Amino acid sequence: MAAVFTAGVGAGAINSVVGSGTLITFPVLLATGLPPVTATVSNALGLIPGSVSGAIGYRRELRGQRRRVLKLSAGALLGGLTGATLLLALPARAFETVVPVLVGLALVLVAFQPRLGGLVRRRRERTGVPAHRDGGPLLFGGLTLASVYGGYFAAAQGIIYLSLMGMLLDDSLQRLNAVKNVLSAVVNSVAALFFLFVADFDWTAVVLIAVGSGLGGYGGAKVGRRFSPSVLRILVVTVGTVALVQLLLR
Repeated sequence: MAAVFTAGVGAGAINSVVGSGTLITFPVLLATGLPPVTATVSNALGLIPGSVSGAIGYRRELRGQRRRVLKLSAGALLGGLTGATLLLALPARAFETVVPVLVGLALVLVAFQPRLGGLVRRRRERTGVPAHRDGGPLLFGGLTLASVYGGYFAAAQGIIYLSLMGMLLDDSLQRLNAVKNVLSAVVNSVAALFFLFVADFDWTAVVLIAVGSGLGGYGGAKVGRRFSPSVLRILVVTVGTVALVQLLLR
């Protein structure tokens, strides 16, 4: 119980700043003897308070993004529900091949985001095509697909969100991180509500992770929002690289 609670605190903090908190809680739940699907659905429900508290901690960065958040949340809801359905319908190893590729690509995009973003802006200036304030259809589609993965497993989901938004939105990394927290909360919530009706939970694990992630998410947001863009980018790449290695070794 102590290990699960501590993992919940760590996952909540990491999710609010970077993402990939599932890679802390999921192995701990498996180590307690839970089956993989039970661990996945219990983890999804338990991490909801962490996602919500992380979003609250970044509420200042969310100002002025109401339209963007609402539009992208619609895609996150659809994708999360689809991913949750696939978790129960597909074989357990269905996503294992593609997940490391997605995470690796996302890390490259985050690492080179300033340069790639500059290239995109210069291309818009040459062609005279105005920038979409909400990223346009390309971002909506990309985040919806990322949310399918998030509803299925969610490891490094936040890093994929940040990479896509960093490429297609001309905004600060901290403000994009705030949006990421909201989208993660939407995906976790819709997936967990779906699982309530069709899957078995370990309620002790759910409560422990929920309390821990709620505390960790708010605390992580308080610390993370003080980081400079460079420090935050380095942290994202570092945590993402650890996540990628863990995924490859599983």
